[in-house]
Amino acid sequence: MALRLPALARQTHKWLSLIIGVQAVLWTLSGLYMTAIHIDIIHGDHLVKPAKAEPIALAGLVEPTSLVPGATTGVRLERQLGQPVYIVDTPMERSLFDARTGAQLSPLGESAARSRAEAHYAGDGAVKTIDLLHEAPSEIKGRPVPIWRVEFEGMWRPTLYISPQTGLLVAKRHDLWRGFDFVWMFHIMDYKERTDMNNLLLRIFTWLAVAGSLTGAWLLFYSFRKRKRPKAKAAAKAKPVQAGGAA
Repeated sequence: MALRLPALARQTHKWLSLIIGVQAVLWTLSGLYMTAIHIDIIHGDHLVKPAKAEPIALAGLVEPTSLVPGATTGVRLERQLGQPVYIVDTPMERSLFDARTGAQLSPLGESAARSRAEAHYAGDGAVKTIDLLHEAPSEIKGRPVPIWRVEFEGMWRPTLYISPQTGLLVAKRHDLWRGFDFVWMFHIMDYKERTDMNNLLLRIFTWLAVAGSLTGAWLLFYSFRKRKRPKAKAAAKAKPVQAGGAA
């Protein structure tokens, strides 16, 4: 039985290594990518100008509750393109209004979305393409649509997403972020949504890796035991010879 255990461990370790070997390489390479590039760069913080805290004079502004019929669930006052605006939430939708005139600005057209994207963008490139999307692409899945996608000229295809309902910057993307998202998929082994870090496939391969490590540890332990046996036998044979010589 003692002779069969090392053979069983060897076979198990070999097949486990073959199964998890490719995934282990993917874990290593994806982890290297994610640690080599700073997370602030991945997030695209360098694409957007830092927001300036500017006070807004309340004199002359319309009452926001008078802008929509029925109840409001929230009102936000901010500046867009240097002008005060209200973002008004109702149970049904969000809308953008000029805070001075009360005129509704949403949904934003192409020109208004372009102006807001250019005001946010910190790079030097001009707008390359602008499209109103009615289905969210995978890189901003979960965001409400429709949404304006504004791509600028420049390295890594910098792209800003602007909400036509609020005029707010919803997301910023570039090719380094897209590469991160791609390797993240391999790292967590969620090949569909790329969000579940506790999926069944990842747990299976994790336990297979643990089993492979345990069988490898057993083989290492057995190899040391096997090396000690010849030395012990040689020492046992040498004892009588040395004793006889001394007599």
